[in-house]
Amino acid sequence: MAVVLAGGLAACGGVGSSGGGTGGASSGGEGGALTTMGFGFPDEIATVRVDAFKKAYPDVRLAVNEGQFDEQAFLSAVAAGNPPDVVYLPRDKIGGYAARGAIQPLDECVATERIATGDFYPAAQQQVKYAGKWYAVPEFYNSIILLVNDKAAKDAGVDPKSIDTSDWDGLAKLAEKMTRRDGNRIKRFGFYPKLPEFLPLWAKANGADILSADGRTAHLSDPKVVEALEYATGLVKAQGGWTGLKAFTDTFDYFGAENPFTKDQIGMMPTEQYLVSSMAGTSPDAGITVLPFKGRDGRPVNNVGGNAWVMPKGAKNPQAACRWMKTMTAKDTWIAAARARADKRAKEGKINIGTYTGNAAADEVIFSQIVKPSGKPAYDDAVKVIRSVQQAGFVVPQSAAAAEFVKTWQDASTRVLLGRQDAAGSLDKAQRDAQRALDEAAQ
Repeated sequence: MAVVLAGGLAACGGVGSSGGGTGGASSGGEGGALTTMGFGFPDEIATVRVDAFKKAYPDVRLAVNEGQFDEQAFLSAVAAGNPPDVVYLPRDKIGGYAARGAIQPLDECVATERIATGDFYPAAQQQVKYAGKWYAVPEFYNSIILLVNDKAAKDAGVDPKSIDTSDWDGLAKLAEKMTRRDGNRIKRFGFYPKLPEFLPLWAKANGADILSADGRTAHLSDPKVVEALEYATGLVKAQGGWTGLKAFTDTFDYFGAENPFTKDQIGMMPTEQYLVSSMAGTSPDAGITVLPFKGRDGRPVNNVGGNAWVMPKGAKNPQAACRWMKTMTAKDTWIAAARARADKRAKEGKINIGTYTGNAAADEVIFSQIVKPSGKPAYDDAVKVIRSVQQAGFVVPQSAAAAEFVKTWQDASTRVLLGRQDAAGSLDKAQRDAQRALDEAAQ
């Protein structure tokens, strides 16, 4: 399939060109059909924005194929020449799809529709570009914060607000104090470092990037990355080991009222801010504290992520697809959706901690005019912390082997967690595998 896609953009100038990306009778018209993939209607944030598009472009026959993004179905549709017009997918996959020709560059779309790209957070902008071109338009902006269980902190004799992740020695000692066991059974895991998925965060906290800025050179064997992995996996080992932790966390319902913080099963962990948003709705009285996750230099570290809209090679209605992407991520659309969320939460008597978008200009209005103090200090303070770390966001650069690169460092982390290799040996292997994948993908 990679071979089938490889020549995709060689003969396609992108949106608005006369190549394969703009085929179909409706490609130059005001209406026509527009088909989406990977998107649904879970809440008012989605429906308000879709309604805005329908109102602005009533002649477009919109078909939203609800459901999660399915990579195999997506690539098969592109290879068969019958893709959806616009696809909603994780931003960290963009580089690989762009290199393979599965998605189109959007520079002409951005220029023609005057998409206000300057409104997007810098890290979000970086994550949707590949080889200097726009390949996607960013949606939500997920920040990583430290979520603390106040009871666990007080049991360990510390003020939750005093916890500082820049002090690795102190953090390890605190994790052990927070941990509770019943024999060999874990009752409370003191500090869950969220490995393997958060290795880039731990590496950055130790002053290292796992990939070069141009996405061509792996840095997985950097001594600082090795030290970060040794430390984070050491936290797990000291608290009972990966096997016990995995069995324990697999029982968690993170997004329900019986989440691991209300049930006193986790002492603290780095996590995306949307878990706090969920808890605001399900657990308004939870005893939690939200703090910045700090690097060893004392500054916030925030490995941001989220989804984005892309246009596949062969999209039949690129004009409508471009307008869809613009509408769904525009400042005014986000503000309207955030107002709907605030109104709904108010009617339900629930806390609203805001809608965190990839659009910094929208967020400025949302958090200055729409989000109001809830009277719950834990959540009101959480909003301030989340907002404070947004500009500290960083991303792993896009690469032609995006998926393969992620797999190498996640597998490396898992081998260390399972005790199959030490950090240095596992990351040496990952470095070789990753660099080989990057070199082959760039050819």
